[in-house]
Amino acid sequence: MDDTEARPLVRVERRDHVAVLTLDDPRRANAFTLAMCDQINVAVDALESDPDVSALVVTGAGPVFCAGADLSSLGDSREHGLRAIYDGFLRIARCSLPTVAAVNGAAVGAGMNLALAADVRIVSPSARFDTRFLTLGIHPGGGHSWMLRRAVGHQNASAMMLFGQVLEGEEAERRGLAYHCVEAGSLTDAAVEFAAGAGAAPRELLIRATDTLRTIDTAATHGEAVERELVTQLWSMDQGDFAERLAALSKRIRVDPTAAD
Repeated sequence: MDDTEARPLVRVERRDHVAVLTLDDPRRANAFTLAMCDQINVAVDALESDPDVSALVVTGAGPVFCAGADLSSLGDSREHGLRAIYDGFLRIARCSLPTVAAVNGAAVGAGMNLALAADVRIVSPSARFDTRFLTLGIHPGGGHSWMLRRAVGHQNASAMMLFGQVLEGEEAERRGLAYHCVEAGSLTDAAVEFAAGAGAAPRELLIRATDTLRTIDTAATHGEAVERELVTQLWSMDQGDFAERLAALSKRIRVDPTAAD
C-alpha cells in the first residue's frame, strides 16, 4: 500500500464561519493522487453538512499550491483514474458553498484546474499559473479549456494554453485571472477575511445565490434570467430571515436616516 493512502493529505481548519482546506503533501508538491482526491471529497462533504460553515478557502502547504496530477497513481484504467483525479478539483467546483482559492505558489495543470474551480482566486506574488498540458504532450482535461476561457476570455486563454504563457501573481490580477494579489505572508488570512463576508447572509440563501451566479450564464436572454431569479427571490421573501432583517433595518433608519447608506 502506498503510504499516502494511510496518512492525511488534506487538513481542514475552521475559522469562525470559514473553513480552510489545505492540500498537505509537500513531498509531492501537493500533486493530486487518488488518495488525496478521495480525502478532498470526504472533507467537502463534511463541510457542506456543517451548518456553521458559510465559505471554503482552498490552499496548498509549503511553497506550491498544487503541481498537478500524479499520473503514476492512475493504475491500469486510465479513464477511470483520470475521472477520479478530476473529482478532486470538481468537488470544489460542485461545492454548494462559495469558494476561494488562496494560490500561494505554482498551480500547474490539474492544480490550475483546482484554482479555476473556485469562485474567486486570491493570490500572492509567488503564485504561478501554468497550464503546461501541451508542453507535456497531453491534451488538457477536466474542463480546463472551458474554465480558463470563461475566467479570462479567448485571447488570454489562448496565450496560456496554446502559446505557453505563464501568469504570476500580479500579472494574474491584471489579466483578471485573480481577484486580488496580496503579500505572501498574509495570503491565507486575507483569503479568510474575504471569505468571511459570505457569513453576512443566511446560509440557505447564500447557497441558492451561489448556484444562481454559477449557472445564470446559461440563460439565453435577460428576460429568462429575470424569470429564473424571480422564483428564488419570492422564496427568500417568505423566509423569516428576510422579515427580521427588513424590520431591523427599518428601525435603524427611523433612528438614523443615514443607516440606509
